[in-house]
Amino acid sequence: METVARRDQFNRRYKRNKDALEWLEAVALAVVAVALVFTFGVRMIRVDGESMLPTLQEGERLLISSLPYEPAYGDIIIIDQYTEYGEPLVKRVIGIGGDTIDIDFQAGVVYRNGEPLDEPYTAEPTYLQESVTFPVTVPQGCLFVMGDNRNHSTDSRDTRVGFIDVRDVLGRVLL
Repeated sequence: METVARRDQFNRRYKRNKDALEWLEAVALAVVAVALVFTFGVRMIRVDGESMLPTLQEGERLLISSLPYEPAYGDIIIIDQYTEYGEPLVKRVIGIGGDTIDIDFQAGVVYRNGEPLDEPYTAEPTYLQESVTFPVTVPQGCLFVMGDNRNHSTDSRDTRVGFIDVRDVLGRVLL
């Protein structure tokens, strides 16, 4: 009789421990999966500055995809801090390799390959001229980027930023 009671007690304890281990294993796998996704797939970045107003506000957190992709016109991207400028940048892709970019600073209009860009996302027309002389042709494997708050943005119009090598793009903004 005592043996049966001990066996029942052992079985109950074994089942409790087995359930706890299965639960712990599921939690551990979920933590590892989330860590892998946030290490290799997506990252969180905080907007620092006003160069992307009105699209992005200072202090907003962005979810970016770190997976390899081909940058496209209009994408908002994060540029690595290892560029000559020395800080991570959040900018919009205006030109890709082979494009000719020109800016009429009197009218505030940006041209890509001779066509004026329709840019409803900008805070105001592009009146601020920096240290780059226009027109410029974007080298292959590079991007020309600008902030949406054009007159308060350090971007490809400035020689400290210049053309962005696509290998320096950390990712594109998802949310």
